[in-house]
Amino acid sequence: MQEEAGLEIINLWPGQAPGSADVTVVERSVERSTEVGIRDRAVDGVTRPRLEVFRPAKPNGTAIVLAPGGGYQRLIIDKEGYEVARWLVAIGITVFVLRYRLPGEGHERSRDVPLQDAQRALRLIRANAAEFGVAPWHVGVMGFSAGGHVAATLANGFARKVYAPIDVVDDTSARPDFCALAYPVISMDEAIAHAGSRQSLLGTEPTHADVLAYSCDTMVAIDGPPTFIALANDDGSVPADHSLRYYMALREHGISTEFHCFQHGEHGFGLRRAGEPVGVWTSLFESWARSNGWL
Repeated sequence: MQEEAGLEIINLWPGQAPGSADVTVVERSVERSTEVGIRDRAVDGVTRPRLEVFRPAKPNGTAIVLAPGGGYQRLIIDKEGYEVARWLVAIGITVFVLRYRLPGEGHERSRDVPLQDAQRALRLIRANAAEFGVAPWHVGVMGFSAGGHVAATLANGFARKVYAPIDVVDDTSARPDFCALAYPVISMDEAIAHAGSRQSLLGTEPTHADVLAYSCDTMVAIDGPPTFIALANDDGSVPADHSLRYYMALREHGISTEFHCFQHGEHGFGLRRAGEPVGVWTSLFESWARSNGWL
């Protein structure tokens, strides 16, 4: 598909992404918005995973890999990608919007393709930190909804061997230095799971072992990064139980965590609820990032 005008593009993999050689889907972008001047594109069929780079006028040395949501069926590229990137760039952060492959589109090791792409993204940025004007140990990850599952899986599964190393970039650590999550999908437990994300990632009849292996609250790494979580208590799509379970698991493992649960805001608030109480989550993130030395 045609690239977004003016954006610097970095392909994650030299040549074909691992396990995608026989995939026949074609990338497409579907405009869902009916409002004049508001874009809300959904992207699927990604076979060329890549980073779209937003560089600030005055970079502060911090970078974020940004994973949009979409239930592992699509990427909500405007609301949870480009709009968020423009906010982060305005506060000096270099942003890399991640177009990751989706698990239900015919890739080998389908459950692991989002993590493959996320690991490779972190490694590429860290290995080329000087070129991007960022500090190699100031590279974080941020994710929304199912993109939050991508981000949290990376925060805990950064050392998992999900693809064979292909070059010197893969000698670099994929551990993010911090993790920020907004209304994230965390658990694959059928009792609370987001049904679409669960089925897209694990299929219709996952085993109990599968559920545990792909639930972020049951895979917490003892050396995982500090984490920021924001959500709304009235989220009818991804219940607050996801974030609550993750917070408790992080706390039990001694991972520094900041947690904000708003009374109202529902699912998918992004940056579009400014002026409402939930809209202050961006200021809270900035304060948290500044207190930790990333701004």
